[in-house]
Amino acid sequence: MTLGVAVIGTGKMGGDHVRRIATAISGARVVAVADVDEDRARRTAADLDGCTVHTESASALAAPGVDAVLIASSGPAHEETLLQALALDLPVLCEKPLTPDATGAYRVVEAERRLGHRRIQVGFMRRFDAEYQQLKAVLDAGDLGRPRMLHQRHRNTVTPGHFTERMMITDSAVHEMDITRWLTGHEIAAVQVLKPAPASPQEVPDPQLVILETTGGVLADVELYRNTGFGDQVQCEAVCERGTARIGDGHAMVVQTAGRWGGAIDQDYLTRFRAAYDREVQAWVDATRAGRVTGPSAWDGYAAVAACEAGVQAQATGERVKVELADC
Repeated sequence: MTLGVAVIGTGKMGGDHVRRIATAISGARVVAVADVDEDRARRTAADLDGCTVHTESASALAAPGVDAVLIASSGPAHEETLLQALALDLPVLCEKPLTPDATGAYRVVEAERRLGHRRIQVGFMRRFDAEYQQLKAVLDAGDLGRPRMLHQRHRNTVTPGHFTERMMITDSAVHEMDITRWLTGHEIAAVQVLKPAPASPQEVPDPQLVILETTGGVLADVELYRNTGFGDQVQCEAVCERGTARIGDGHAMVVQTAGRWGGAIDQDYLTRFRAAYDREVQAWVDATRAGRVTGPSAWDGYAAVAACEAGVQAQATGERVKVELADC
């Protein structure tokens, strides 16, 4: 069976997923797209045979041939589409965040629980990145002993004008919230955000330092640098009882010439994590065709959003803020 997928949202992320399903993975085809910008949706679907175009998610989910849904719309629209998909018992791959707020995310968790089986995979693509998988395997093997600290960097070349200070937490640090949970097997217990002095009262402090405490006693720091000007960098070093392990240095090739040495730095997250996105969507398609749901769960999405809520509060107040989680 070729899986018929409805893609909700055809912006930068959704458009890349449409390209991915059409050209980079097997076992699926895009049969419907939806976007509030109908012209953009039509441009996205122009080369897809038999793909219907919609301006509302409900009509796209009800379109002929839809077996599953990939949600790549803006975060505030996720909950409505997720609940629609669950009502139709459709498998879902939902880009982060699950929803923008923990209350809405928990409503989704509860709706899936009432359904009686998993239907949702959340799009935390770093879990499908080869380097992160290697680091996870090293930590799980236990040869280095227990992890005690994680040092992480999340740097962007430039962020768009609408990217607010709180989005440094909700749209950037959310990845570290999830990856810290995944690497350690612990929940995030508390968050603190430290900022350098801004050059002017109007300037958003950049970079910022996020400190995460886990329920198992691991400390994780995250440097968030939203406008480096030189490229996208994502790095992680695990400091363990008997050694350290580091990923993300990007030294696949080093060039030496004319008295200099160096290499290229990715300029965009879609380039840095292209292979991870491919593996993520392929794994989702394969599992869905086999009648299974794997990967990050709705609970993972909820736990990351709850940690981000604490992070936004910590960012605004400068205080250490505890993460409030419902019972699992």
